[in-house]
Amino acid sequence: MAEKSIIIIGAGIAGLSAGCYGQMNGYHTHIFEMHVKPGGLCTSWKRHGYTIDGCLHWLVGSGPGNSFHRIWKELGALQGRRIINHDEFARIEGAAGQVFIVYTDIDRLEQHMKELAPEDKEPIEELTSGMRTLARFDLPIEKAPEVWGLGDGIKTLFQLLPFVGAIRKWASTSSQNFAARFRDPFLRQAMLLLFDYFPDSPMGFMMMNLAWMHAKSAGYPLGGSWEFARSIERRYLGLGGEISYHSPVAKVLVENGRATGVRLADGSEHRADSVISAADGHATIFRMLEGKYTDQKVRSYYESLPVFPPLIHIALGVARTFEEVPPSISGADFPLDKPVIIAGKEYQRLGVHIYNFDSTLAPPGKTVVKVMLPSDYPYWKALQEHPDRYRAEKEEIADKVIALLDRRFPGLAAQVEMRDVATPLTYERYTGNWQGSFEGWLITTKTFGLRMSKTLPGLANFYMCGHWVEPGGGVPPAALSGRNVVQLVCRRDRRTFVTTVP
Repeated sequence: MAEKSIIIIGAGIAGLSAGCYGQMNGYHTHIFEMHVKPGGLCTSWKRHGYTIDGCLHWLVGSGPGNSFHRIWKELGALQGRRIINHDEFARIEGAAGQVFIVYTDIDRLEQHMKELAPEDKEPIEELTSGMRTLARFDLPIEKAPEVWGLGDGIKTLFQLLPFVGAIRKWASTSSQNFAARFRDPFLRQAMLLLFDYFPDSPMGFMMMNLAWMHAKSAGYPLGGSWEFARSIERRYLGLGGEISYHSPVAKVLVENGRATGVRLADGSEHRADSVISAADGHATIFRMLEGKYTDQKVRSYYESLPVFPPLIHIALGVARTFEEVPPSISGADFPLDKPVIIAGKEYQRLGVHIYNFDSTLAPPGKTVVKVMLPSDYPYWKALQEHPDRYRAEKEEIADKVIALLDRRFPGLAAQVEMRDVATPLTYERYTGNWQGSFEGWLITTKTFGLRMSKTLPGLANFYMCGHWVEPGGGVPPAALSGRNVVQLVCRRDRRTFVTTVP
């Protein structure tokens, strides 16, 4: 079999995955990455002896019993890695001192919710019953839907049949509407905070994740995002793949309606039989391809679909262990004494992630503490022309957050040794992500289950993967997207798609 070549744009999880599966299937792949390290949005960075994790809080497929587990094994991401399965997802605190503990064990969660609000027995049981159903659900991901035959469709239908009702119900039920059914004011507010972190968020999105946590298949990989991404990079290089870092792609080369390679920002050109973009979707379609290969459907995505709002990412290195704080996946969410204005937005509550469960991220006896706040991209874009104001804004935000955390954790302000603030422009600068979004298309009751094409109209030998063709985004869908796109290439070349586990 003659070796064919694939150029992949971007060494995030989707690009690394596409590279690994391309190599497994006899293709010579070359990844061009704009940054100096792998992972894309799945990354960490170091500051003054601390490691700041910028992505993973939980990993679907971290344990057996979930199809993604096989993918992570194929990508070499879990071998030898310790997984922490937390007992708590989060703690939501009320103004009157109430505490809603979101246990990852469904039975324990149900009991706790009934103790908090016995009058809400009906919606509590409806919620937890739905979670138990979804805990048995496993995504049929062996084959990409685009390459299904009749037998695959029938098989998948029978696999999904027991769950169709639950999936339809919870995918179309907004968290706002479901929370309104709770009579207890605190639990109603807590449900909104837990499930409705974005408008029109479908209940099924978070319910599935909690269900997988219950099944011990959505834990935290010790060492965080950087070590996780590096393990996939090692797998890719071990398969014979090639990566060029600090090599931003300026243009996808097209001849006679077929993608033939790329031109880098330095002017050099590189040719291949196929091109896969795992880079930012907007930059790919409208800059690298100059908007020439679109139709109304593709344009409508970028004109009307909501994206995950960009974040202000505040990390602190604190000379303290926080042994009194129970380890949890998403930390604590607590009310403020009075509203605070940060980067032009008002906040009445603050959520804090305390990494007291991962000693690899901080020196002995110390802890990384992180706060993430949704923000507005235009606000930061306007500051871009004023570097002094931009830097001053970041310092002011760090000061405000430290002061707020000091009220909740007395003495913290004096224990802060490191402070780091990343803005939407930071995300844009290092990953190219459109509007500084941290994940791509926002999942809503309207986009839940939406499938996007991995090809563009009128352009052969070109494919896309990653969270700009996977609404809802996330690390597992990114890896699956890279796997699926190689299945499309194999089908085109009449090759049998194969995988291996190291």
